[in-house]
Amino acid sequence: RPCSFSDCPAKVNVDIPPDPSMASSFILRNPVDSYVQHTSDMSEHEVNTERVEVESRGVNHTEGGWPKDINPQEVEQTIRFRKKVEKDENYINTITHLSTLMEHCVKQNNAINIYEEYFGEEELAEVEDEPPSAKTINVIRDPNVTKRTATHLSWHPDTCNKLAVAYSSLEFQQNMKDMSFDSYIWDLENPNKPELVLKPSSPLVSLEYNPKDSHVLVGGCYNGQMAYWDTRKGGLPVEVSTVEVSHRDPVYGAIWLQSKTGTECFSASTDGQVLWWDIRKLTEPTETLVLDITRQGLLENALGAITLEFEPTMPTKFMVGTEQGIIIACNRKAKTPPEKITSTYSGHHGPVYALGRNPFYPKVFLTVGDWTARIWSEETKESIMWTKYHLSYLTDGCWSTVRPAVFFTTRSDGTLDVWDFLFKQNDPSLSLKVCDEPLSSLRLQDNGCVIGCGSKLGTVTLLEISSGLCTLQKNEKTLATAMFERETKREKILEARHRELRLKERAR
Repeated sequence: RPCSFSDCPAKVNVDIPPDPSMASSFILRNPVDSYVQHTSDMSEHEVNTERVEVESRGVNHTEGGWPKDINPQEVEQTIRFRKKVEKDENYINTITHLSTLMEHCVKQNNAINIYEEYFGEEELAEVEDEPPSAKTINVIRDPNVTKRTATHLSWHPDTCNKLAVAYSSLEFQQNMKDMSFDSYIWDLENPNKPELVLKPSSPLVSLEYNPKDSHVLVGGCYNGQMAYWDTRKGGLPVEVSTVEVSHRDPVYGAIWLQSKTGTECFSASTDGQVLWWDIRKLTEPTETLVLDITRQGLLENALGAITLEFEPTMPTKFMVGTEQGIIIACNRKAKTPPEKITSTYSGHHGPVYALGRNPFYPKVFLTVGDWTARIWSEETKESIMWTKYHLSYLTDGCWSTVRPAVFFTTRSDGTLDVWDFLFKQNDPSLSLKVCDEPLSSLRLQDNGCVIGCGSKLGTVTLLEISSGLCTLQKNEKTLATAMFERETKREKILEARHRELRLKERAR
Protein backbone atom coordinates (compact mmCIF):
# COMPACT_ATOMS: atom_id res chain seq x y z
CA ARG A 1 0.00 0.00 0.00
CA PRO A 2 1.25 3.55 -0.64
CA CYS A 3 2.37 5.40 2.48
CA SER A 4 0.27 8.40 3.44
CA PHE A 5 2.30 11.07 5.26
CA SER A 6 0.87 14.07 7.03
CA ASP A 7 2.22 17.22 8.79
CA CYS A 8 2.33 17.32 12.58
CA PRO A 9 4.31 19.45 15.12
CA ALA A 10 7.45 18.05 16.73
CA LYS A 11 7.17 16.47 20.13
CA VAL A 12 9.88 15.55 22.62
CA ASN A 13 10.06 11.83 23.28
CA VAL A 14 13.04 11.72 25.68
CA ASP A 15 15.35 14.38 27.23
CA ILE A 16 18.69 13.29 28.78
CA PRO A 17 20.43 16.06 30.80
CA PRO A 18 24.30 16.04 31.04
CA ASP A 19 25.86 14.13 33.94
CA PRO A 20 28.57 16.35 35.68
CA SER A 21 30.28 13.30 37.25
CA MET A 22 31.34 12.11 33.83
CA ALA A 23 33.23 15.30 32.94
CA SER A 24 36.42 14.01 34.62
CA SER A 25 36.74 11.10 32.21
CA PHE A 26 36.41 13.40 29.17
CA ILE A 27 39.83 13.61 27.41
CA LEU A 28 40.65 16.07 24.62
CA ARG A 29 42.55 14.48 21.80
CA ASN A 30 45.19 16.48 19.99
CA PRO A 31 45.88 16.29 17.03
CA VAL A 32 42.68 14.90 15.50
CA ASP A 33 42.77 12.72 12.30
CA SER A 34 39.63 12.17 10.37
CA TYR A 35 39.17 10.60 6.94
CA VAL A 36 36.82 12.31 4.52
CA GLN A 37 35.81 11.20 1.04
CA HIS A 38 35.55 14.16 -1.33
CA THR A 39 32.72 12.73 -3.42
CA SER A 40 29.25 12.54 -2.09
CA ASP A 41 27.68 9.08 -1.65
CA MET A 42 25.06 8.15 -4.18
CA SER A 43 23.33 4.92 -5.18
CA GLU A 44 22.54 4.38 -8.81
CA HIS A 45 19.47 2.62 -10.10
CA GLU A 46 17.80 2.44 -13.46
CA VAL A 47 14.72 0.71 -14.84
CA ASN A 48 14.30 -0.03 -18.50
CA THR A 49 10.80 -1.14 -19.33
CA GLU A 50 10.15 -3.21 -22.45
CA ARG A 51 8.96 -1.24 -25.43
CA VAL A 52 5.39 -1.72 -26.39
CA GLU A 53 5.13 -2.49 -30.07
CA VAL A 54 1.79 -1.66 -31.51
CA GLU A 55 0.57 -3.23 -34.71
CA SER A 56 -2.68 -2.92 -36.61
CA ARG A 57 -4.78 -5.99 -37.01
CA GLY A 58 -7.75 -6.50 -39.23
CA VAL A 59 -10.49 -9.05 -39.54
CA ASN A 60 -11.40 -10.47 -42.91
CA HIS A 61 -15.09 -10.04 -43.33
CA THR A 62 -17.14 -11.66 -46.05
CA GLU A 63 -20.68 -10.67 -46.66
CA GLY A 64 -23.26 -13.37 -46.66
CA GLY A 65 -26.63 -14.43 -45.38
CA TRP A 66 -28.66 -13.37 -48.41
CA PRO A 67 -32.04 -15.10 -48.82
CA LYS A 68 -32.18 -17.91 -51.38
CA ASP A 69 -34.27 -15.96 -53.88
CA ILE A 70 -31.73 -13.12 -54.13
CA ASN A 71 -28.58 -13.39 -56.19
CA PRO A 72 -25.86 -11.40 -54.33
CA GLN A 73 -24.05 -10.74 -57.63
CA GLU A 74 -27.03 -8.73 -58.98
CA VAL A 75 -26.53 -5.16 -57.74
CA GLU A 76 -30.14 -4.03 -58.28
CA GLN A 77 -31.61 -6.93 -56.31
CA THR A 78 -29.26 -6.40 -53.39
CA ILE A 79 -29.91 -2.62 -53.23
CA ARG A 80 -33.68 -3.19 -53.30
CA PHE A 81 -33.41 -5.81 -50.54
CA ARG A 82 -31.19 -3.52 -48.44
CA LYS A 83 -33.64 -0.61 -48.65
CA LYS A 84 -36.51 -2.89 -47.68
CA VAL A 85 -34.65 -4.17 -44.63
CA GLU A 86 -33.35 -0.78 -43.49
CA LYS A 87 -36.91 0.56 -43.22
CA ASP A 88 -37.77 -2.20 -40.78
CA GLU A 89 -38.00 -0.95 -37.14
CA ASN A 90 -36.50 -4.19 -35.80
CA TYR A 91 -33.43 -3.65 -37.96
CA ILE A 92 -32.37 -0.44 -36.16
CA ASN A 93 -32.80 -2.01 -32.68
CA THR A 94 -30.92 -5.13 -33.66
CA ILE A 95 -28.04 -3.15 -35.16
CA THR A 96 -27.64 -0.92 -32.10
CA HIS A 97 -27.76 -3.97 -29.85
CA LEU A 98 -25.23 -5.88 -31.95
CA SER A 99 -22.89 -2.94 -32.49
CA THR A 100 -22.08 -2.69 -28.76
CA LEU A 101 -21.20 -6.40 -28.71
CA MET A 102 -19.19 -6.05 -31.88
CA GLU A 103 -17.34 -3.03 -30.52
CA HIS A 104 -16.39 -4.97 -27.42
CA CYS A 105 -15.03 -7.84 -29.54
CA VAL A 106 -13.07 -5.50 -31.81
CA LYS A 107 -11.52 -3.74 -28.81
CA GLN A 108 -10.64 -7.05 -27.27
CA ASN A 109 -9.01 -8.16 -30.53
CA ASN A 110 -6.93 -5.02 -30.54
CA ALA A 111 -5.94 -5.38 -26.90
CA ILE A 112 -4.49 -8.89 -27.11
CA ASN A 113 -2.94 -11.00 -29.79
CA ILE A 114 -5.02 -14.15 -29.72
CA TYR A 115 -2.44 -16.05 -31.78
CA GLU A 116 0.42 -15.32 -29.40
CA GLU A 117 2.60 -18.33 -28.52
CA TYR A 118 3.27 -18.07 -24.82
CA PHE A 119 5.38 -21.13 -24.13
CA GLY A 120 7.08 -21.77 -27.46
CA GLU A 121 10.61 -22.44 -26.17
CA GLU A 122 9.72 -24.80 -23.34
CA GLU A 123 7.88 -27.35 -25.45
CA LEU A 124 10.83 -27.87 -27.77
CA ALA A 125 13.16 -28.45 -24.88
CA GLU A 126 10.92 -31.16 -23.44
CA VAL A 127 10.64 -33.27 -26.60
CA GLU A 128 14.38 -33.60 -27.10
CA ASP A 129 15.18 -34.88 -23.62
CA GLU A 130 12.29 -37.28 -23.28
CA PRO A 131 13.40 -40.94 -23.17
CA PRO A 132 11.64 -43.21 -25.69
CA SER A 133 8.53 -44.85 -24.26
CA ALA A 134 5.19 -46.34 -25.25
CA LYS A 135 1.95 -46.67 -23.35
CA THR A 136 -0.86 -49.16 -23.81
CA ILE A 137 -4.04 -47.40 -24.87
CA ASN A 138 -6.27 -50.37 -25.61
CA VAL A 139 -6.43 -54.15 -25.45
CA ILE A 140 -8.78 -56.13 -27.70
CA ARG A 141 -9.33 -59.81 -26.87
CA ASP A 142 -10.58 -62.68 -29.01
CA PRO A 143 -14.19 -63.12 -27.81
CA ASN A 144 -14.14 -66.92 -28.33
CA VAL A 145 -13.47 -69.50 -25.63
CA THR A 146 -10.87 -71.31 -27.75
CA LYS A 147 -8.27 -68.63 -28.42
CA ARG A 148 -6.75 -68.31 -31.89
CA THR A 149 -3.72 -66.40 -33.12
CA ALA A 150 -4.22 -62.85 -34.40
CA THR A 151 -2.44 -63.49 -37.69
CA HIS A 152 -2.94 -60.18 -39.46
CA LEU A 153 -4.02 -56.61 -38.64
CA SER A 154 -5.24 -53.91 -41.02
CA TRP A 155 -6.12 -50.33 -40.07
CA HIS A 156 -9.09 -48.54 -41.59
CA PRO A 157 -7.47 -46.42 -44.36
CA ASP A 158 -9.31 -43.15 -43.68
CA THR A 159 -9.99 -42.73 -39.98
CA CYS A 160 -7.76 -45.30 -38.27
CA ASN A 161 -10.42 -45.75 -35.59
CA LYS A 162 -11.23 -49.24 -36.85
CA LEU A 163 -9.03 -52.28 -36.98
CA ALA A 164 -9.67 -55.45 -38.97
CA VAL A 165 -8.09 -58.53 -37.38
CA ALA A 166 -7.73 -61.96 -38.99
CA TYR A 167 -7.78 -64.87 -36.54
CA SER A 168 -6.70 -68.43 -37.27
CA SER A 169 -4.66 -71.20 -35.69
CA LEU A 170 -1.57 -71.75 -37.84
CA GLU A 171 -0.40 -74.85 -35.98
CA PHE A 172 -0.78 -77.86 -38.22
CA GLN A 173 -3.84 -80.00 -37.43
CA GLN A 174 -4.53 -78.05 -34.25
CA ASN A 175 -8.00 -76.97 -35.31
CA MET A 176 -10.36 -78.14 -32.58
CA LYS A 177 -13.89 -78.97 -33.57
CA ASP A 178 -15.35 -76.05 -31.60
CA MET A 179 -12.86 -73.51 -32.98
CA SER A 180 -14.57 -70.49 -34.50
CA PHE A 181 -13.79 -69.40 -38.07
CA ASP A 182 -14.83 -65.78 -37.48
CA SER A 183 -12.63 -62.73 -37.89
CA TYR A 184 -13.63 -59.27 -36.73
CA ILE A 185 -13.63 -55.57 -37.44
CA TRP A 186 -13.21 -53.68 -34.18
CA ASP A 187 -14.25 -50.11 -33.50
CA LEU A 188 -11.70 -48.69 -31.07
CA GLU A 189 -14.34 -46.50 -29.43
CA ASN A 190 -16.12 -49.67 -28.31
CA PRO A 191 -13.56 -52.49 -27.98
CA ASN A 192 -15.79 -54.76 -25.89
CA LYS A 193 -17.59 -56.25 -28.85
CA PRO A 194 -16.69 -56.32 -32.55
CA GLU A 195 -18.39 -53.88 -34.90
CA LEU A 196 -18.70 -56.53 -37.59
CA VAL A 197 -18.17 -60.29 -37.58
CA LEU A 198 -16.67 -61.58 -40.83
CA LYS A 199 -17.75 -65.16 -41.55
CA PRO A 200 -15.38 -66.88 -43.99
CA SER A 201 -15.66 -70.51 -45.07
CA SER A 202 -12.25 -71.21 -43.55
CA PRO A 203 -10.29 -69.15 -40.94
CA LEU A 204 -8.64 -66.00 -42.33
CA VAL A 205 -4.83 -65.82 -42.31
CA SER A 206 -4.61 -62.40 -43.97
CA LEU A 207 -7.12 -59.55 -44.17
CA GLU A 208 -6.60 -56.19 -45.81
CA TYR A 209 -8.66 -53.00 -46.17
CA ASN A 210 -8.91 -51.60 -49.69
CA PRO A 211 -7.06 -48.24 -49.60
CA LYS A 212 -9.41 -46.78 -52.24
CA ASP A 213 -12.70 -48.03 -50.82
CA SER A 214 -12.77 -48.51 -47.08
CA HIS A 215 -15.97 -50.59 -47.20
CA VAL A 216 -14.19 -53.38 -49.06
CA LEU A 217 -11.79 -55.92 -47.53
CA VAL A 218 -10.01 -58.86 -49.10
CA GLY A 219 -9.08 -61.94 -47.09
CA GLY A 220 -6.93 -65.00 -47.69
CA CYS A 221 -8.16 -68.18 -46.02
CA TYR A 222 -6.41 -71.09 -44.31
CA ASN A 223 -7.61 -73.45 -47.05
CA GLY A 224 -6.15 -71.24 -49.82
CA GLN A 225 -9.35 -69.53 -50.97
CA MET A 226 -9.64 -65.78 -51.53
CA ALA A 227 -12.73 -63.91 -50.36
CA TYR A 228 -13.88 -60.33 -50.29
CA TRP A 229 -16.31 -58.46 -48.07
CA ASP A 230 -18.30 -55.29 -48.43
CA THR A 231 -19.05 -54.05 -44.90
CA ARG A 232 -22.27 -52.42 -46.14
CA LYS A 233 -23.53 -55.89 -47.09
CA GLY A 234 -22.83 -57.55 -43.74
CA GLY A 235 -20.51 -60.24 -42.47
CA LEU A 236 -20.79 -62.85 -45.21
CA PRO A 237 -18.29 -62.65 -48.07
CA VAL A 238 -19.65 -61.10 -51.28
CA GLU A 239 -17.67 -63.62 -53.33
CA VAL A 240 -15.21 -66.45 -52.69
CA SER A 241 -12.77 -67.92 -55.20
CA THR A 242 -13.45 -71.54 -56.12
CA VAL A 243 -11.24 -74.17 -54.46
CA GLU A 244 -9.93 -75.53 -57.78
CA VAL A 245 -8.30 -72.26 -58.90
CA SER A 246 -7.22 -71.05 -55.45
CA HIS A 247 -4.04 -71.67 -53.49
CA ARG A 248 -3.43 -75.14 -52.05
CA ASP A 249 -2.03 -73.78 -48.76
CA PRO A 250 -2.87 -70.95 -46.34
CA VAL A 251 -2.77 -67.51 -48.00
CA TYR A 252 -0.13 -65.72 -45.97
CA GLY A 253 -0.15 -62.51 -47.98
CA ALA A 254 -2.93 -60.58 -49.70
CA ILE A 255 -2.29 -57.03 -50.91
CA TRP A 256 -4.31 -54.53 -52.96
CA LEU A 257 -2.68 -53.25 -56.14
CA GLN A 258 -2.66 -49.67 -57.41
CA SER A 259 -5.23 -49.80 -60.19
CA LYS A 260 -7.74 -47.41 -61.71
CA THR A 261 -10.64 -49.62 -60.67
CA GLY A 262 -9.33 -50.26 -57.16
CA THR A 263 -10.55 -53.85 -57.42
CA GLU A 264 -7.30 -55.68 -58.16
CA CYS A 265 -5.23 -57.52 -55.60
CA PHE A 266 -2.67 -60.29 -55.44
CA SER A 267 -1.93 -63.10 -53.03
CA ALA A 268 0.88 -65.45 -52.08
CA SER A 269 0.92 -68.75 -50.28
CA THR A 270 3.26 -71.49 -49.06
CA ASP A 271 2.15 -73.58 -52.06
CA GLY A 272 4.74 -71.56 -54.05
CA GLN A 273 2.38 -69.44 -56.14
CA VAL A 274 1.59 -65.76 -56.47
CA LEU A 275 -1.87 -65.18 -57.95
CA TRP A 276 -3.44 -61.96 -59.21
CA TRP A 277 -7.17 -61.37 -58.79
CA ASP A 278 -9.88 -58.93 -59.73
CA ILE A 279 -12.54 -59.06 -57.02
CA ARG A 280 -15.27 -58.34 -59.57
CA LYS A 281 -14.63 -61.83 -60.91
CA LEU A 282 -13.08 -64.28 -58.47
CA THR A 283 -13.82 -67.34 -60.64
CA GLU A 284 -10.16 -67.51 -61.68
CA PRO A 285 -6.95 -65.57 -61.10
CA THR A 286 -6.01 -63.07 -63.81
CA GLU A 287 -2.34 -64.09 -63.67
CA THR A 288 -0.13 -66.71 -61.99
CA LEU A 289 3.54 -66.81 -61.03
CA VAL A 290 5.32 -69.93 -59.75
CA LEU A 291 8.10 -69.05 -57.30
CA ASP A 292 10.67 -71.41 -58.82
CA ILE A 293 14.04 -69.64 -58.58
CA THR A 294 15.62 -72.11 -61.03
CA ARG A 295 13.26 -70.29 -63.44
CA GLN A 296 11.75 -73.50 -64.84
CA GLY A 297 8.27 -72.70 -63.57
CA LEU A 298 7.79 -76.07 -61.81
CA LEU A 299 5.51 -76.14 -58.78
CA GLU A 300 7.48 -78.97 -57.13
CA ASN A 301 10.61 -76.74 -57.07
CA ALA A 302 8.74 -73.63 -55.93
CA LEU A 303 9.59 -71.92 -52.66
CA GLY A 304 6.70 -71.38 -50.25
CA ALA A 305 5.77 -67.70 -49.82
CA ILE A 306 5.14 -66.54 -46.30
CA THR A 307 5.16 -62.73 -46.74
CA LEU A 308 4.35 -60.41 -49.56
CA GLU A 309 5.53 -56.84 -50.11
CA PHE A 310 4.21 -54.22 -52.51
CA GLU A 311 5.18 -50.55 -52.66
CA PRO A 312 2.53 -48.49 -54.57
CA THR A 313 5.22 -46.11 -55.88
CA MET A 314 6.76 -49.06 -57.78
CA PRO A 315 3.65 -50.60 -59.32
CA THR A 316 5.38 -53.31 -61.39
CA LYS A 317 7.77 -54.57 -58.70
CA PHE A 318 6.99 -56.66 -55.67
CA MET A 319 8.87 -58.93 -53.28
CA VAL A 320 8.16 -62.27 -51.66
CA GLY A 321 9.65 -63.68 -48.47
CA THR A 322 9.83 -67.48 -48.43
CA GLU A 323 9.87 -70.29 -45.89
CA GLN A 324 13.42 -71.14 -46.96
CA GLY A 325 14.79 -67.74 -45.86
CA ILE A 326 15.19 -66.46 -49.42
CA ILE A 327 13.71 -63.14 -50.55
CA ILE A 328 12.57 -63.10 -54.19
CA ALA A 329 12.32 -59.78 -56.03
CA CYS A 330 9.91 -59.92 -58.96
CA ASN A 331 8.86 -57.72 -61.83
CA ARG A 332 5.27 -58.25 -62.91
CA LYS A 333 5.65 -56.69 -66.34
CA ALA A 334 8.45 -58.99 -67.61
CA LYS A 335 7.78 -60.69 -70.95
CA THR A 336 8.11 -64.36 -69.93
CA PRO A 337 7.32 -66.03 -66.57
CA PRO A 338 10.99 -66.96 -65.82
CA GLU A 339 12.04 -63.33 -66.35
CA LYS A 340 9.50 -62.20 -63.78
CA ILE A 341 11.87 -63.34 -61.04
CA THR A 342 14.51 -60.62 -61.24
CA SER A 343 16.77 -61.47 -58.28
CA THR A 344 17.00 -63.34 -54.99
CA TYR A 345 18.54 -62.45 -51.63
CA SER A 346 19.39 -65.10 -49.06
CA GLY A 347 20.31 -64.31 -45.50
CA HIS A 348 17.92 -65.91 -43.05
CA HIS A 349 18.10 -69.37 -41.51
CA GLY A 350 14.34 -69.77 -41.45
CA PRO A 351 11.09 -68.33 -42.82
CA VAL A 352 11.04 -64.60 -43.61
CA TYR A 353 8.14 -63.41 -41.47
CA ALA A 354 8.22 -59.75 -42.46
CA LEU A 355 9.36 -57.80 -45.46
CA GLY A 356 8.91 -54.12 -46.18
CA ARG A 357 10.50 -51.31 -48.14
CA ASN A 358 11.58 -48.14 -46.37
CA PRO A 359 8.86 -45.56 -47.17
CA PHE A 360 11.47 -42.79 -47.63
CA TYR A 361 14.09 -44.82 -49.46
CA PRO A 362 12.32 -47.62 -51.36
CA LYS A 363 15.57 -49.25 -52.56
CA VAL A 364 16.21 -50.24 -48.96
CA PHE A 365 14.10 -52.99 -47.41
CA LEU A 366 13.78 -54.68 -44.05
CA THR A 367 13.39 -58.43 -43.48
CA VAL A 368 12.64 -60.25 -40.26
CA GLY A 369 13.32 -63.95 -39.84
CA ASP A 370 14.97 -66.45 -37.44
CA TRP A 371 16.63 -64.39 -34.64
CA THR A 372 17.47 -61.18 -36.52
CA ALA A 373 16.10 -58.29 -38.50
CA ARG A 374 18.16 -57.35 -41.55
CA ILE A 375 18.26 -54.25 -43.73
CA TRP A 376 19.10 -54.75 -47.41
CA SER A 377 19.80 -52.59 -50.39
CA GLU A 378 18.54 -53.71 -53.80
CA GLU A 379 22.00 -53.08 -55.23
CA THR A 380 23.88 -55.70 -53.18
CA LYS A 381 23.30 -59.39 -52.58
CA GLU A 382 24.25 -59.22 -48.88
CA SER A 383 22.37 -57.37 -46.14
CA ILE A 384 23.91 -54.00 -45.29
CA MET A 385 22.87 -53.83 -41.62
CA TRP A 386 21.43 -56.31 -39.14
CA THR A 387 20.44 -56.55 -35.52
CA LYS A 388 22.11 -58.81 -32.99
CA TYR A 389 20.89 -62.41 -32.66
CA HIS A 390 18.11 -62.40 -30.09
CA LEU A 391 17.44 -65.23 -27.67
CA SER A 392 13.92 -65.69 -28.99
CA TYR A 393 12.48 -65.88 -32.50
CA LEU A 394 11.44 -62.67 -34.23
CA THR A 395 7.89 -62.91 -35.56
CA ASP A 396 7.15 -59.68 -37.43
CA GLY A 397 8.53 -56.24 -38.23
CA CYS A 398 7.81 -53.00 -40.06
CA TRP A 399 9.29 -49.56 -40.78
CA SER A 400 8.06 -46.38 -39.16
CA THR A 401 5.88 -44.39 -41.56
CA VAL A 402 7.25 -41.04 -40.37
CA ARG A 403 10.92 -41.63 -39.49
CA PRO A 404 13.29 -43.26 -42.03
CA ALA A 405 15.64 -44.54 -39.32
CA VAL A 406 13.07 -46.26 -37.08
CA PHE A 407 11.67 -49.78 -37.37
CA PHE A 408 9.73 -52.14 -35.10
CA THR A 409 10.09 -55.87 -34.45
CA THR A 410 8.07 -58.33 -32.36
CA ARG A 411 9.44 -61.43 -30.66
CA SER A 412 8.11 -64.78 -29.57
CA ASP A 413 8.74 -63.90 -25.90
CA GLY A 414 6.05 -61.20 -26.10
CA THR A 415 8.43 -58.24 -26.53
CA LEU A 416 8.06 -55.30 -28.91
CA ASP A 417 11.38 -53.69 -29.90
CA VAL A 418 11.67 -50.21 -31.36
CA TRP A 419 14.97 -49.62 -33.18
CA ASP A 420 16.35 -46.20 -34.00
CA PHE A 421 19.67 -46.85 -35.75
CA LEU A 422 20.69 -43.20 -35.79
CA PHE A 423 20.54 -43.31 -31.99
CA LYS A 424 22.16 -46.73 -31.44
CA GLN A 425 22.74 -49.81 -33.59
CA ASN A 426 23.48 -52.63 -31.13
CA ASP A 427 20.31 -52.47 -29.07
CA PRO A 428 16.73 -51.33 -29.55
CA SER A 429 15.94 -47.82 -28.30
CA LEU A 430 12.95 -49.26 -26.52
CA SER A 431 12.03 -52.83 -25.52
CA LEU A 432 8.58 -53.35 -24.17
CA LYS A 433 7.16 -56.57 -22.74
CA VAL A 434 3.66 -56.44 -24.21
CA CYS A 435 2.36 -59.83 -23.03
CA ASP A 436 3.55 -63.24 -21.84
CA GLU A 437 2.57 -65.23 -24.91
CA PRO A 438 4.37 -64.84 -28.28
CA LEU A 439 3.46 -61.82 -30.39
CA SER A 440 2.40 -62.85 -33.89
CA SER A 441 1.75 -59.69 -35.91
CA LEU A 442 2.14 -55.95 -35.81
CA ARG A 443 0.85 -53.00 -37.81
CA LEU A 444 1.57 -49.30 -37.51
CA GLN A 445 -1.01 -46.61 -38.20
CA ASP A 446 -0.16 -44.25 -41.06
CA ASN A 447 0.43 -41.39 -38.63
CA GLY A 448 3.24 -43.47 -37.10
CA CYS A 449 2.13 -42.94 -33.47
CA VAL A 450 -0.08 -45.96 -32.72
CA ILE A 451 1.02 -49.55 -33.21
CA GLY A 452 -1.10 -52.68 -32.88
CA CYS A 453 0.49 -55.98 -31.78
CA GLY A 454 -1.43 -59.24 -32.17
CA SER A 455 -0.53 -62.23 -30.00
CA LYS A 456 -0.80 -66.01 -30.22
CA LEU A 457 -3.83 -66.00 -27.92
CA GLY A 458 -5.71 -63.49 -30.07
CA THR A 459 -5.09 -60.42 -27.92
CA VAL A 460 -4.40 -57.20 -29.83
CA THR A 461 -2.59 -54.56 -27.78
CA LEU A 462 -2.60 -50.98 -29.08
CA LEU A 463 0.36 -48.88 -27.98
CA GLU A 464 0.96 -45.17 -28.36
CA ILE A 465 4.60 -44.39 -29.05
CA SER A 466 6.30 -41.38 -27.46
CA SER A 467 6.54 -38.28 -29.64
CA GLY A 468 10.32 -38.54 -30.08
CA LEU A 469 9.91 -41.81 -31.99
CA CYS A 470 7.19 -40.50 -34.29
CA THR A 471 8.36 -36.99 -35.14
CA LEU A 472 10.82 -36.52 -37.94
CA GLN A 473 14.09 -35.23 -36.46
CA LYS A 474 15.87 -32.41 -38.25
CA ASN A 475 18.23 -33.61 -41.03
CA GLU A 476 17.27 -37.20 -40.19
CA LYS A 477 16.50 -37.98 -43.83
CA THR A 478 19.98 -36.95 -45.00
CA LEU A 479 21.65 -38.84 -42.17
CA ALA A 480 19.66 -42.02 -42.85
CA THR A 481 20.29 -41.78 -46.59
CA ALA A 482 24.00 -41.24 -45.99
CA MET A 483 24.09 -44.25 -43.69
CA PHE A 484 22.32 -46.51 -46.20
CA GLU A 485 24.61 -45.37 -49.00
CA ARG A 486 27.73 -45.82 -46.89
CA GLU A 487 26.76 -49.34 -45.85
CA THR A 488 25.78 -50.27 -49.43
CA LYS A 489 29.13 -49.03 -50.68
CA ARG A 490 30.93 -51.06 -48.01
CA GLU A 491 29.05 -54.23 -48.98
CA LYS A 492 29.83 -53.66 -52.66
CA ILE A 493 33.54 -53.37 -51.87
CA LEU A 494 33.41 -56.55 -49.77
CA GLU A 495 31.55 -58.39 -52.54
CA ALA A 496 34.17 -57.35 -55.12
CA ARG A 497 36.91 -58.52 -52.75
CA HIS A 498 35.23 -61.92 -52.29
CA ARG A 499 34.89 -62.29 -56.05
CA GLU A 500 38.58 -61.48 -56.46
CA LEU A 501 39.57 -64.05 -53.83
CA ARG A 502 37.35 -66.70 -55.44
CA LEU A 503 38.90 -66.07 -58.85
CA LYS A 504 42.41 -66.31 -57.38
CA GLU A 505 41.44 -69.53 -55.59
CA ARG A 506 40.06 -70.97 -58.83
CA ALA A 507 43.15 -69.92 -60.78
CA ARG A 508 45.38 -71.53 -58.14
